[in-house]
Amino acid sequence: MTSRIDARLAELNIELPQAAAPVAAYVGYTRSGNTLYISGQITIWNGERKFVGKVGVDYTLEQGKEAARLCALNILAQAKAALGGDLDRVTRVLKLGGFVNAGPDFHDHPLVINGASELMQDVFGDAGKHARAAVGVSSLPGNVAVEVDAVLEVA
Repeated sequence: MTSRIDARLAELNIELPQAAAPVAAYVGYTRSGNTLYISGQITIWNGERKFVGKVGVDYTLEQGKEAARLCALNILAQAKAALGGDLDRVTRVLKLGGFVNAGPDFHDHPLVINGASELMQDVFGDAGKHARAAVGVSSLPGNVAVEVDAVLEVA
């Protein structure tokens, strides 16, 4: 039987990437009680880095939003791995933290991270509404354009 969230992903024509392996001294996720913490996810699709460069220099605002959406897809992939393949166990997206590798004159960081926020709301509905931070930084790992981490409430 298809889960509710898997059916929603199919309805939205969303495919999830493979959960990325950590590239340094950390794990992709940790869980404490009903809280699942997802490590920062970058713009990678099944092992291939995408959106390498700075928003406002190499990428437009809209492309930055696409990069943030890709980070959110990776968050879902990590959550699915953490929850034994069952995203229906996510009861609430509590918080997203967004980091934008931005040029010095770029100031629309919140609009970029909307790419991740909107995906969570599209997938989880009201349970996808969350607290958030969106900040600009001078660089990110691998010079990717965006990184997003998450805190989820799970059953």
